[in-house]
Amino acid sequence: MIRTTYCLLTTLLCASTTLAQSTNPFHYTLQKQITAQKAAVVCAHPLAASAGLRILRQGGNAIDAAIATQLALAVVYPAAGNIGGGGFLVAHLNTPVPEKKGRPSRRSTLTNISIDYREAAPSKASRDMYLDSAGNAISTLSLYGGMASGVPGTVAGLFAAHRYGKLPFATLIAPAIELAEKGFAITELEARDLNAAAKDFRRLNPYPTAFTKNTPWKAGDTLIQKDLAHTLRLIRDKGTAGFYEGETAQRLVATMQKGNGIISLADLKQYKAVERAPVMFNYHGYTILTMPLPSSGGIGIQQMLGMVEKYPLSAWGFQSLKSTQLMIEAERRAYADRAEFLGDPDFVQVPVAQLTSPAYLASRMQDYDSTKAGNSQLVKAGAPGHESMQTTHLCVMDAHGNAVSVTTTLNNGYGSRVVVEGAGFFLNDEMDDFSAKPGTPNMFGLVGTAANAIAPRKRMLSSMTPTIVLKNDQPYLVTGTPGGSTIITSVFQTIVNVLDFHLPLDKAVNAPKFHHQWLPDEVDLEKGFPDSTRLALKAMGYHLLPISQIGRTEAILANADGTLTAVGDHRGDDAAAGY
Repeated sequence: MIRTTYCLLTTLLCASTTLAQSTNPFHYTLQKQITAQKAAVVCAHPLAASAGLRILRQGGNAIDAAIATQLALAVVYPAAGNIGGGGFLVAHLNTPVPEKKGRPSRRSTLTNISIDYREAAPSKASRDMYLDSAGNAISTLSLYGGMASGVPGTVAGLFAAHRYGKLPFATLIAPAIELAEKGFAITELEARDLNAAAKDFRRLNPYPTAFTKNTPWKAGDTLIQKDLAHTLRLIRDKGTAGFYEGETAQRLVATMQKGNGIISLADLKQYKAVERAPVMFNYHGYTILTMPLPSSGGIGIQQMLGMVEKYPLSAWGFQSLKSTQLMIEAERRAYADRAEFLGDPDFVQVPVAQLTSPAYLASRMQDYDSTKAGNSQLVKAGAPGHESMQTTHLCVMDAHGNAVSVTTTLNNGYGSRVVVEGAGFFLNDEMDDFSAKPGTPNMFGLVGTAANAIAPRKRMLSSMTPTIVLKNDQPYLVTGTPGGSTIITSVFQTIVNVLDFHLPLDKAVNAPKFHHQWLPDEVDLEKGFPDSTRLALKAMGYHLLPISQIGRTEAILANADGTLTAVGDHRGDDAAAGY
């Protein structure tokens, strides 16, 4: 979830738009926006979007397409797509209720679900494992090499979601196996990222991998991943046991042992994805459906929207001084609470109901001053009472009223930079998302308390915020983004851009964004932000930090005429597909 600068792909590689229609998976186009009549997929790579579309055309539902897209991303987007990391899924399912005689009924049951397949700390993890003898955090240990990795959750999450799908898992994984076995042409962006990480790949992997070669990578080069194809076939044939047990598990643990990692065979076998009740709340007559803890995003979004709801954002206008400053101050307060209270709910008691109550949110804004910048030394966490940029996101809406929003991550670009020997996939560096030492920032500048301290099998706090907006109980907007600590504020702004400012979806996704996370006390402003608002914020006392990119938002919007608009962010190789 590191803040990585991306450039827009300017040279398209060829003409085919779907794997199903292509005899050569090397060729594809980059389609940023589509209008679909029935179903749509949008994600970080055109070949992965094509894989999801292929499944929809074969009769799969949105869950099936999301699984296929995630698996394809593990091949074509190795910097963040993964089977060695974890993620969150939020879904709205419109499931037919069968008649008593077994005939399908026109009636349906609406089901809202969230699945937590966040990585977990290994059983040998300990609170102070990244501190030196003087008690100082050694940041490199939680970022690179074997000690940085939590137990991967993605494969368990895919199978947990599959119970809501329609097609066999072998069908869903087929596009990913094909892409890994035959290879695909990398983009200019992918070539640059592989070259930038090459030294780490060689330093941390004293054996051949698919990600290094004798000459620098360039756009159009073919990336073939035979070891990964073999691993995917084991998953196809043996299910979760094809990853968490047997050959793949043994290879993973052997790689850990060579690199001072602590993940064990028992850790892998004991890992479980968890289905949790999603966060649901009302905003201006819409229902917001998003991810609960250990995502901090759902609570953060509910807090931010709750803090701004009573103000006339629509009348103030998009990117105006008044609306931007109000939203910055809401972000400041939500992130202060994040640092103080949030952690894995299976390990710590988090006062969720109090943190999100209207009375508490109103009290948080009592010291809001519309004429000057807030101060994070004075604006602390509230008193509610008791009770990550190499990430990737995808959205799917199908023809039956189902919607899925998924965010997955390795944390840093290519995670820990460790490739499981003989298995061909990167392991995450999610242990950095714990609070290694209270008050010490992680790679994103986020601070935490004992609520997010390291403990065996505990899940580290995340910023991933897959979100669905319902209108009259039907999917209206599906969105999410990578971006580390900026994820929550980007989703917040995308929702406000659509619901309050009524922007067209391409502008809601692509317009310059801003970010404030309490500490450090500065506002990130993306290039292209209006000068008039920027200068006025500076005059009010805000410390502004120009930044080239915030996130890579994906979104699908249900239009009044029944069509779907899908938009892939211009900040990367993101692409939309549909029919």
